[in-house]
Amino acid sequence: MLKTVSASAIALAAALTVWAPLTCAQSAPPVEIAPADAPIITDQDFESALPALDDAPNEDTPVPGLPPQPAAENDDLVTEAVAETLPEIPPATDDALTEPLPSLADFDKAPPPAVVAAADEQAPEIAYDTTLNGLKDLNLEKTFWDLSALKEGKGKAANAVMVRARLKQDEILALRLLKAEGYYDATVMTSMENEPNQPGRVRATLTVAPGPPYRFDEIVITAGPTTPPNLIRDALPLKTGDSLIADRVIAAEASVSLKLPENGYPFAEVGARDILLDNTTYTADYTLPVETGPRARIRNFTTEGRQAFGVDHIETIARFHENDLYDSRMVDDLRQALVATNLFRSVSVEPVRTNAPAPDGTEYVDILVRQQTGRARKLAADVGFSTGQGVLLKGSWINRNWRPPEGALIVETTLGSNEQTLGVSLRHSNYRKRDLTRLISTELARSDYDTYEAQGLRLGYSLSRSSTPIWQKRWTWSAGVELSAIRLNSKLDKMLGDSWINYYTADMPLKLARDVTDDLLNPTKGFRASIETTPQVSLSGLFGNNIKNQFDVSTYRQVSDQTILAARFRAGTIIGSDFVDVPLTTRFYAGGGGSVRGFGYQELGPRDAANTPTGGLSLFEVAFEARYRFKNILDGNLGVVPFIDAGQVYQGKTPDFNDIRFGVGIGARYYTNFGPIRIDVATPVSRRDGESPVSLYVGIGQAF
Repeated sequence: MLKTVSASAIALAAALTVWAPLTCAQSAPPVEIAPADAPIITDQDFESALPALDDAPNEDTPVPGLPPQPAAENDDLVTEAVAETLPEIPPATDDALTEPLPSLADFDKAPPPAVVAAADEQAPEIAYDTTLNGLKDLNLEKTFWDLSALKEGKGKAANAVMVRARLKQDEILALRLLKAEGYYDATVMTSMENEPNQPGRVRATLTVAPGPPYRFDEIVITAGPTTPPNLIRDALPLKTGDSLIADRVIAAEASVSLKLPENGYPFAEVGARDILLDNTTYTADYTLPVETGPRARIRNFTTEGRQAFGVDHIETIARFHENDLYDSRMVDDLRQALVATNLFRSVSVEPVRTNAPAPDGTEYVDILVRQQTGRARKLAADVGFSTGQGVLLKGSWINRNWRPPEGALIVETTLGSNEQTLGVSLRHSNYRKRDLTRLISTELARSDYDTYEAQGLRLGYSLSRSSTPIWQKRWTWSAGVELSAIRLNSKLDKMLGDSWINYYTADMPLKLARDVTDDLLNPTKGFRASIETTPQVSLSGLFGNNIKNQFDVSTYRQVSDQTILAARFRAGTIIGSDFVDVPLTTRFYAGGGGSVRGFGYQELGPRDAANTPTGGLSLFEVAFEARYRFKNILDGNLGVVPFIDAGQVYQGKTPDFNDIRFGVGIGARYYTNFGPIRIDVATPVSRRDGESPVSLYVGIGQAF
């Protein structure tokens, strides 16, 4: 029968075992036992046991167990005896030994080159292979290798200690990746062993056991009331049963941080999350504290700093007004619009709490614009080249705030082999309305091409809504009027000795465009489409009135990380007048870097008796190109673009698609932060007399 033994019994048995031998010893005389409260030793006995200070041992006091030391008076004799037995040390002959030591501040800690070279030559090096098990099924293997210390070492290390250090780093990395995906009970086992029959080579192995993933159980938000009531919960895309993945949690909390200011809560703050793990059910309880702050409405605009313009113009640019519910998207929109003016060195927009109540129970906030105006003047230039058009150098000087607010004075000039211009214009941006631009301009121009020679003066006025590199708009448009006086002579007329003809015209250009691409200068997806119509009225009666129409569309598609396919289509027609009644400067022409590459500028189309292009009343063009960008050349900034273009100009008012001409070529792109630099080389297919064998185009930006 089994019996239970208590702990006290075990202790008692141990005590008996210790003391049992004492009972077997020979009997001793009785010992007198002192009372329980008696001292162990009396004070008198303790003091008598202490030695007197005078009796303290000194260096001459003999120590028991050691031989006696020689007397002090014999010290000199001992020293002399020892000296006689030592060899004589010769004096130092190296001057470096007698020089004073350098100060610590001047001491050169770098070893001599010879020492370093010898150390490098003697340093052992080993090679290693890495094996990873357990992450592939979790789709974490690629991420691991991208961050792996062993992978970065490229299979070589100075010694085994370095391999073990990298293996330890990768062990920590694997655990972090697993926990980020919700595997909080994961383990990683590592080992390192020599490769069989391969001296100097080892294998590092990581084996991952992820364990079960943790999932959300209870999700709790601690916050005050909001309008609407479920605003925070709807903005937090976490659900019971979802895996506890770190990226999703961070993204969900960022969503709350965005949605609250977008819905009237400018001062909302998301607190530190609390996650409680249950390792028996593999679940997590999630709690998120949120301080909403007051719901707010706009009251006033204020500004401070060195100002480019005042509050009135800020109100013109803003898309929100007094008493509107606060929306951070509109505040960001205002900041971007201010940046797009190019007038500031720095600018910020932020809400300021006023504690003033609004009638509906919300609180008023002011919008503070901090501005530091930048340099208003700018001098710029760019250069290009194309066959048939020659070198084209453009320069401009601008005072962006010559007439505040945003009244820019612009002087532009073009110096080219075949074209020279000088223009002065006054441009008012955000003119009386957001994104509305007024332009008053005048230009003197001279051109001398294979088709005609012209000299003229143009005056223009227009209103437009345009895109900028910072502020790309989906819909743009322009409308205006131009008065022109042109002195014109065709090359055939010049050969026949005919005199110049003066044309006086009034043009009313209208344009509407749609742009849904992802970048203004280097699009990778989306499309662009535009339609432009320009009624032209003769003020001298030398030719008939006409309407010039042109339609353009281009599309872009990214088929891989490095390749973008692009296509362009253009069609045009001039109606209202016959071919001979339309001025040469108004007609359509094709050929050039922005048209059908492979042909010189205005080189493609019908020709007269002198084999000179005459232009036409209708136009058709298409272009296809593949934009490939290298990853490992010049930091990924170099690309190549093979292309094929086609098109033709017709004397009739509609294209008949006969005699379509093709140009093929290849281009190089160097991508910069302000757009790609373009170099295209092309040749016409089945070249004819008067056409260039090879055409070269150099400029900034893609061809389309």
